[in-house]
Amino acid sequence: MKALKIIDLTVKINNKEILKDFNLEINSGEIHALMGPNGVGKSTLIRVIMGDNDYEITKGKIYYNNIDITNKSVSERAKMGIFMTFQMPYEIEGVTNADFLRNTVQSKTENFKLYSFIKDLETETQNLKMNKDMIHRGINSGFSGGERKKNEVLQMRLLKPSLVLLDEIDSGLDIDSLKIVSKNIIDYYKENKPTILIVSHYQKIFDYIKPDFVHVMMQGKIVKSKDASLISEIEKEGYQKFEESRTSDIKGQEKNE
Repeated sequence: MKALKIIDLTVKINNKEILKDFNLEINSGEIHALMGPNGVGKSTLIRVIMGDNDYEITKGKIYYNNIDITNKSVSERAKMGIFMTFQMPYEIEGVTNADFLRNTVQSKTENFKLYSFIKDLETETQNLKMNKDMIHRGINSGFSGGERKKNEVLQMRLLKPSLVLLDEIDSGLDIDSLKIVSKNIIDYYKENKPTILIVSHYQKIFDYIKPDFVHVMMQGKIVKSKDASLISEIEKEGYQKFEESRTSDIKGQEKNE
């Protein structure tokens, strides 16, 4: 079953086109990696899948589990099981992690049991090696970059989404934090078999989370898709060869026209 299907998606922001005729299909339970240099549209894609209203879809469709979600709101998508981590998680004063998570989990859980929630929260906090007091502080209030990323994964583990969109979850993490975050993501995958799309510039996270497929994105389009061996090619040769290949293809198309 196609968990995520994107057809000819064209997106712009402030009259600037970011994605053009973008296509991607991900089967249920697969892990896909989306890689590429800065500014090619990777984070834009993640935000558009989640329903960010800052972006205008001028063409194309997004399907989740065969349902057209192109015009659905962020809250509607979240209720369907779609979850996104932020590249730079926001700090929210006045709302504690515990209150936010309790209210969110309760809103989507029949027969919510407070005691079970508290035990789960304590367990997941320990698994992520987060200080216990963090769950009683404002969301990301005074957190370091690494602590904020752990907090994103904590939300994922408690909300139990079926489609997980990870936008540079590895950025700003030291090697120890990267191992902890990666382990918790892969443990969640083994337990729940969600569909995962990971955006990253670097290969290090894929030492711990093995993708089924890897896509290289350049200038708003996927220019290369392959199995995980593509990561080694990127590490060895960088992204320049994909840009050169794309430029050559464009010139060939213009010549034919």
